[in-house]
Amino acid sequence: MCGRFTLRQTPEEIAVSFELSAIDEQILTPQYNIAPTKAVAAITLNAKSSQRQLKGLRWGLIPSWAKDDKIGYRLINARAETLSEKASFRNAFKNRRCLILADGFYEWQKTEKQKQPYYFQLRDKKPFAFAGLWETWQPPDGEMIASCTIITTEANELVKPIHNRMPVILSPDAYDQWLDPKVKQPEILTPLLKPYDEQAMETYSVSHAVNRPSHNQPNCIEPLSKKV
Repeated sequence: MCGRFTLRQTPEEIAVSFELSAIDEQILTPQYNIAPTKAVAAITLNAKSSQRQLKGLRWGLIPSWAKDDKIGYRLINARAETLSEKASFRNAFKNRRCLILADGFYEWQKTEKQKQPYYFQLRDKKPFAFAGLWETWQPPDGEMIASCTIITTEANELVKPIHNRMPVILSPDAYDQWLDPKVKQPEILTPLLKPYDEQAMETYSVSHAVNRPSHNQPNCIEPLSKKV
């Protein structure tokens, strides 16, 4: 699964990397420990202009039919293999796909005594996009909530010693197809949801400071071990 990630890039770097004509700097403040229920930076396609737009989404998908928002705590991830089968994700998979922006993520390795956190990023340190789904939910009283989930797949050879699953990191040349609402066929979309090339990634262990969701500081990503 993917339960924590980072996005430290400047708004200018994000705008260039993801071809955005407009950015909201409030959405793009440096984040070293993004946890479930927090607002994440995501890109969707504007239905009228067909342009990419940046928006903030609550992490933890709340289906439109949900009775309350608590279901979102259980839906921070969606397995790529069953998107077309699960009622919680089926409609969003067809109609509301997004890019969730990141530049690294954490996974925990189970040991006899404790869980050791590891940080994963691209070797070139550039930002990337998780494949995501999003939904809107109207509570009985209050404002509409836009929420999202991160799609996971089987781990590549770098992640596998730490965890058996990893978030889907999309190749930049897949962004347009993933965002296009006209594309609805699982046979076209599912092949995009594959493990990322391990040769393009690196990892190292980090301190247990990241275990606390409230700890959003640069020392979360400081290495305890050599990069692999």
